[in-house]
Amino acid sequence: MNVYDGERMAEMLEAGGYAAAAEGADADLVILNTCHIREKAAEKVYSDIGRLKREDGSRPTIAVAGCVAQAEGAEIARRAPSVDVVVGPQAYHRLPDLIARAERGEKAIDLDMPLDSKFGALPKRAGGQRPTAFLTVQEGCDKFCTYCVVPYTRGAETSRPFADLIAEARALVAGGVREITLLGQNVNAWDGEDERGRAIGLDGLIRELAKEDGLERIRYTTSHPNDMTDGLIAAHGEVDKLMPFLHLPVQAGSDRILAAMNRSHSVESYLRVIERVRAARPDIAISGDFIVGFPGESEADFEATLAIVRATQYAMAYSFKYSRRPGTPAATMDGQVEEAVMNDRLQRLQALLNEQQQAFNERTVGRTTRLLLERRGKHDGQLIGKSPWLQSVHVAAPGLAIGDMVEVRVTSAGPNSLGAEPLMEEVA
Repeated sequence: MNVYDGERMAEMLEAGGYAAAAEGADADLVILNTCHIREKAAEKVYSDIGRLKREDGSRPTIAVAGCVAQAEGAEIARRAPSVDVVVGPQAYHRLPDLIARAERGEKAIDLDMPLDSKFGALPKRAGGQRPTAFLTVQEGCDKFCTYCVVPYTRGAETSRPFADLIAEARALVAGGVREITLLGQNVNAWDGEDERGRAIGLDGLIRELAKEDGLERIRYTTSHPNDMTDGLIAAHGEVDKLMPFLHLPVQAGSDRILAAMNRSHSVESYLRVIERVRAARPDIAISGDFIVGFPGESEADFEATLAIVRATQYAMAYSFKYSRRPGTPAATMDGQVEEAVMNDRLQRLQALLNEQQQAFNERTVGRTTRLLLERRGKHDGQLIGKSPWLQSVHVAAPGLAIGDMVEVRVTSAGPNSLGAEPLMEEVA
């Protein structure tokens, strides 16, 4: 979502006369678009600010945007007086005005969460240099997991209107985009009304987007287990353009810890959703998120997390040590876990997840599938695309170009990527 927001800020500034600075060049304006989910990400903001000072002592105009800005606006002004603009994630459509104020010598801070949609104030979308694009359909969160700052930095769950999303998607496809990933803090909580006034959920939006000529692939992230509706599960088996990949965070494998996290699902209900999705689409790849060392987590709780990993068999997953975030209920809970214990558990969890990811990749060897080529590789003539299961695949052959859909045979598997050979007659 931060990538999407960054692109929209760039589009807005380009419409006002700015141009992107070349890599390594001194810029007149630097925007740091930030995340507040983990402490390390937040602290990196301040080190980046310090590095923006030039050898001659001058500096660009500096704007801090995103969730760190929303959570720490006053603290940023205190700790980093060189920052000129502070703007939250729901107010960045006001960035041009804030920059103009900064250029007049004002400290420009906007942490408002306005009722008016920021999306309506942004420029119309257009395709760019890439064949893939993000499309934010939903923002905010009403779940209030006890470790998470999102409800406080992004606000309540809101869904963008159906008509706006269809129009934005069509503009992207007209500009050459062939794959769209629908985004939201709880993307499967999206709901709205279609052009006939009928109430629909995310599955209805996906089905409508699948009708668009030129759009080859649809993905969505990130989902909450409690919002996996019957219709959305069915869509995985019925909509060919919906890729066989589902990112569905569970966070822990202990019901006691899930309750302390206020996750509102159980181990049993999570595994039941996974079972139903796999029944609808047997070849689907499952991804997840895990937090180790949540306050009160015992060794038995952690072993339960390893057990749910073994039961699910993930194609990939993200795993982190618990990060205490000020203002969240978990930050003041008893039973904070020692750093050394968290480190040990994270290494054990990641070893198992890496083993499963390697096994999933190896099962792909010999399979014929289609790639969407997205970028150039490190070697001459090499291009990298994504498989339907979101694996990075390296392929080398004459006549291929970024944006091509190409049929390939997977020939090798590493821990993080695959190698493949093209079936050249299938280049499209």
